[in-house]
Amino acid sequence: MSTEPQRFPYPGTPTTADGSAVVVWIESNISEGACAYPITPSTNMGSGYQLAVANGGKNLWDRELFFLEPESEHSSASACEGFALAGGRVTNFTSGQGLVLMKEVLFTISGKRLPVVFHIGARALSSHSLNVHAGHDDVMAVADTGWGMLFARTAQEAQDLGLIARRAAENSRTPFLSIQDGFLTTHTIENVRLAEPELMKAYIGDPRAKLTSFFDPDRPLMTGVVQNQDSYMKGKVAQRYYYDEVPRHLQEAFDEFHRLTGRRYGFVSGYRLEDAEYAIVGLGSVMETAIPAVDWMREHLGWKVGLLHVTSFRPFPGREIVAALRNCRVISVIERMDNPLAGNNPLTAELKAAFADAVQGSTNVAGGRMPGATAMAGAAGHAAVEKMPRIHSGVYGLGSRDTRVGDLIAVAQNMVDGGKPFFSLNIVHPTALERRHDPDVRPAGAFSMRGHSVGGYGSVTTNKVIASLVEEIFGLHVQAYPKYGSDKKGLPTTYYLTVAAEPIREHAEIEHVDFVPIHDINAFGVANPLHGLGENGSLFIQSRFGTDAEVWAHIPAAAREIILNKRLRLFYLDAVKIARELAATPDLQLRMQGIVLLGIFLRVAPFVRAKGLDDARLFEGVEKALRKYFGRRGEKVIEANMSAVKQGYFHVRELDLVRLKQTGPAAARA
Repeated sequence: MSTEPQRFPYPGTPTTADGSAVVVWIESNISEGACAYPITPSTNMGSGYQLAVANGGKNLWDRELFFLEPESEHSSASACEGFALAGGRVTNFTSGQGLVLMKEVLFTISGKRLPVVFHIGARALSSHSLNVHAGHDDVMAVADTGWGMLFARTAQEAQDLGLIARRAAENSRTPFLSIQDGFLTTHTIENVRLAEPELMKAYIGDPRAKLTSFFDPDRPLMTGVVQNQDSYMKGKVAQRYYYDEVPRHLQEAFDEFHRLTGRRYGFVSGYRLEDAEYAIVGLGSVMETAIPAVDWMREHLGWKVGLLHVTSFRPFPGREIVAALRNCRVISVIERMDNPLAGNNPLTAELKAAFADAVQGSTNVAGGRMPGATAMAGAAGHAAVEKMPRIHSGVYGLGSRDTRVGDLIAVAQNMVDGGKPFFSLNIVHPTALERRHDPDVRPAGAFSMRGHSVGGYGSVTTNKVIASLVEEIFGLHVQAYPKYGSDKKGLPTTYYLTVAAEPIREHAEIEHVDFVPIHDINAFGVANPLHGLGENGSLFIQSRFGTDAEVWAHIPAAAREIILNKRLRLFYLDAVKIARELAATPDLQLRMQGIVLLGIFLRVAPFVRAKGLDDARLFEGVEKALRKYFGRRGEKVIEANMSAVKQGYFHVRELDLVRLKQTGPAAARA
C-alpha cells in the first residue's frame, strides 16, 4: 500500500485509532444494520456499532442503524442472511469459535449470492486449550465456503480493505470476509487516515439503489428450495458465472479506491522483490514486521531477501504470486496456524499448486483461457516457468506468540543455509529455528515505553490516550497496544508505546525501551521490568513514600544495581493518592491513577521540550485528547481527568541518586 494524499480527492482525515474502531467507523456510515454475538477479540467492533445505534446513529443516507444480538454466532449469521435477503446492507463481527459456529450459514449466504461483509478479528481455535489471541485457524477453517477473503496488516488496511470488500461484494454478488489479526491489529492504536463520509458515500453507494430484496411481492421468487440430482449440479456449477467475475470486480475496487484516495492495494503486495534470491510469504500483521527485517538483512548481512504479503486469499492470486516470486531461489511461507495431518498448511499448499501449474504451463480450464485472467494477470493462465523454487514452510505466532524481527532473520538464515523444509519460530522444539539476531529496527530517534501494571488500573486506556495526544499535539507516528491474558483484571498487564517521526513497522513486543513506568512495586517479583531499558533511560515507580531514601530502600537490591549501572533516571509519585482524591466513585480510583501517568509521561518524554510548548498550549492539547475518550461522560469527568494529568506533570519527583550517595553511600547501595 502506498499513499500520495496530495494528488487525490479523498486522502483521509489524520487521527489515531485501532483496527476495531476503524471498522466501526466505516460500518456505522455505510451499512444499515449489524447482527452479531460478542466474542473476544471482536467484541469491541460489535459494542462500538451498538453504541452508535444507542446514540440514534444514522448512516450516510439518513437511515437509522439497526443492531441485533441473538443467542449465538450461528443465529447472528442467520439474522444477517435474512437481513440481506430483504435487500439490506448488513455486517457482522466475530472471531474464533464464533466464526466456525457460523460455518453452516456461510455456505447458504454464498449460495444465495448475498453480498454481505463480515469483519473478523482472527483468533486461535480452542484445541488442546483455550486461547483468545491471534491465529488463522479460524479463517482457514471457513476458507472454502464461497466467500472472498482479504487480510489486513494494519489498522489503516482494516479500514480500507473493509470498504474495498464491500464494493467488490456488491458488484460481484459474492460475500467477503475482511480479516485482521486479533489484538495485534484489532487493539493496536496507530496513525490512520479515516475515510471521509463523502468518499464512502461515493465509493460504496446507496444500498437501496444497489441491493435486491428477495421478498419483493411485486417480483416473487423462490430461494432455498430442495433440488434433486440434476438440478442441484446444474445450479452449483452455474455459480461459476459469478465466481469467475470476482477477480475483475475486486481489481476494479482496488483501482477505484486508489483513484479516490491515493492508497493502492492489490491481490498481493511485494517488497524488495526485484532482485530477491530469497522471499518470505505470509498473511497479516507479521508482514509489517517483515519490512524492517528485510531492510536490516540487506544492509547488515548482504542477503537479497524480499517479502510478499498475500492480501487476497480468496480469490487466490496464484498467477500474481508466481510472477512476483519466479526468480527467487528459495521461498519460505510462514503461517499463523498448523494442520499436521494435511500435506501442507493452507497458504503453502496454494502456493505450491500455483507453481506446479506454472511449471506445466497450465491454464486450469479445458478451453485454454483462465476465467478472470484479464483482471488478475492480464494473460491466459500461467506463463510457463522452467522449475519451481525450493519452498520451505513454517508456523509462527500461534495464540499471539511473539514473533520478532530476529525470528524472521532466522527464516532467511534457514533458506541461505539450505536448512529445515518445515520449521517453527520462537519456541523450544526440534522444528524450531535458532534466533541469532535481535536488532533494534525502530525508526531513528524513536522513543518507546513499556509499562508494567495490573488489569483494571486503567493503564491500557491511558496508553491509548497518550497515543492520541502524541499524534494530535506533536504530529508524530505512534503505535500503542496492550498484552494481557484471558483473565486480565487484577493480573499483570504489560502495555507498549512507540513514538517516531516515521511509520513504525514492527508489530512485536518491544525489547528496546526508553521509559518504563511501574504501577505496582510487585512487578519486580514476577519479572525483570528493567529488561531492555537502555542506558540513561527513565523509570517511574508508583510509591506511597515521600522521600528519596524511603523510595530507594523499597526497591529490590538487584533492581537498584541495574539502575546505578545503567545510570537511569528514577521518578516517583503516589498516583494512587491523587486518584483517590479526584475519583467521583470508588470504582474509578484504580482507573484514574492511569490518567496521572499521562502527566508523568509528558514530563519524562522529550516531546514537550523538543516542540517548545508552554504549559497553556500543552494542556490545551491534553484536554482535546481527553475529550475524545471521555467527552460523553460530562464536564466533571473532564475536569477531574485534567486535574489528574496536571498533578502528575507538576508533582512527579525525580530521585536524586547523586545526592543520595553523597549523604549516605550505604543507603544508595544497600
